[in-house]
Amino acid sequence: MCHALDCRNPGAVSMRRKRRVRLPGVAASKCLVCLMLLALGWPSPAQQADRRLNVLFIVSDDLNNSLGCYGNPTVRTPNLDRLAERGVRFDRAYVQTALCNPSRVSFLSGLRPDTTGIHDLKTPTRTYLKDYVFLPGYFRNSGYFSAGVGKVFHTGEGFEDPASWDIEIREWGKTPLANQIISSYETKGYRSSWDWQRLNISDAEMPDGTVVTNVVQILERKRPSNKPFFLGVGFRRPHRPYAAPTRYFDLYPPDKMLLPDEPPEHLRHIPLAAFTYDPSLPDMPPDKKREGIAAYYACVTFVDAQVGRLMEALDRNQLWDSTVVVFIGDHGYHLGEHGGMWHKQSNFEESARAPLIIVAPGKQRNAASARVVEFLDLYPTVVELAGLAVPKGLQGVSLVPLLEDPKHPWDHPAFTQNARPGFMGRSVRTERWRYIEWDDGRKGVQLYDHDTDPREYVNLAQDPKHADTIKSLKKILRESTQATPVAGMIRKTTGK
Repeated sequence: MCHALDCRNPGAVSMRRKRRVRLPGVAASKCLVCLMLLALGWPSPAQQADRRLNVLFIVSDDLNNSLGCYGNPTVRTPNLDRLAERGVRFDRAYVQTALCNPSRVSFLSGLRPDTTGIHDLKTPTRTYLKDYVFLPGYFRNSGYFSAGVGKVFHTGEGFEDPASWDIEIREWGKTPLANQIISSYETKGYRSSWDWQRLNISDAEMPDGTVVTNVVQILERKRPSNKPFFLGVGFRRPHRPYAAPTRYFDLYPPDKMLLPDEPPEHLRHIPLAAFTYDPSLPDMPPDKKREGIAAYYACVTFVDAQVGRLMEALDRNQLWDSTVVVFIGDHGYHLGEHGGMWHKQSNFEESARAPLIIVAPGKQRNAASARVVEFLDLYPTVVELAGLAVPKGLQGVSLVPLLEDPKHPWDHPAFTQNARPGFMGRSVRTERWRYIEWDDGRKGVQLYDHDTDPREYVNLAQDPKHADTIKSLKKILRESTQATPVAGMIRKTTGK
């Protein structure tokens, strides 16, 4: 049975005691075998099960790669930098769609958006997946204690997934109260919009601070001692409004923020479908862009501090040697690139790429992998690391070979798609190239060479010298969509 709780009342959890039963025949024999194994100094089957690795799965909302460990010279993320030193940082990790709900459904199911049927913020999680077992539910079904705190799945009735959790503490308090706000600002009338709020409260009073408090309580007092655990932790920040305690804003004077230095002519070579804004609207003034970037960075550093609290709990409870830690942003995020893009839902690098750090006992430490990987790969990776059988039907591949050797030979391109009204934009990313088609090419094509153009300013799609490259990437993109079942096939197999 799932226990739904309000974050403000974390003490309302009750655990049912299992009834004691007599051990008949075979069960009694198994018990004698266990005693014999113990007498010989060998672990019993139950003890072996207890040695399965725990999982701490952390998701930050709208977090791009603006982290110190990813080379950002301005943002302060000492805790995430330390976390990366404990494991493997993936420098080319890509989401399957750059929007909260469909991205989370994809990486938590191990299925592509065309399979889940989820492409927007309005379609509930199980609209087509019905009785499908998501990642935390798979651990729960495998004998793990499973708890979800904060925004792991998308929020709201129909989007949360009670079947995945033993304990579920849902997100609350998305926006601050009026009496918590010292100052605020909201942009209006520009190509993009955002708002920030400087707050007069402590970390612990923030909703994300409450998330950590609940996770630590579960970790230390409310989880069964005889079971390994899967803890899903979801932070709301740095999602807008860019709201954080004032001390984090103090770290980032807006006049010190760097803006992208872009060739303005590159906008002429971007298909209209690729923009997330109306190009006829005025661009945001530079001072306001800097203000928005500073507020976003303040929220990133706030999230970093909450990750530090989780790391302290792992230290305190001596859990590093028995716990897999995964940290991700649910997708990338624009901060004014390409003429004024803000937010997400593009197929450009800033939106499709997101941070991915995996710390696993016995695997590489303080290492980085430049291989192209997908968030789709998280489901089989975490399951394999925990020592469980990887279920059939997942559409990603395990990243364990890269955790053992970050330079391991790898030939798995990444596919990202983002919906527009009435059509889809699809992208394939290899180690060198990004190729994008809008409405199967009818509304525009883009090609970028990351060896020479990592910021994707020079669209080579119309250059005849790259015709063979486009032909090859187009074939890869077509094969990926042909190999992926559509939501209608799921409905058919479930009898709907």
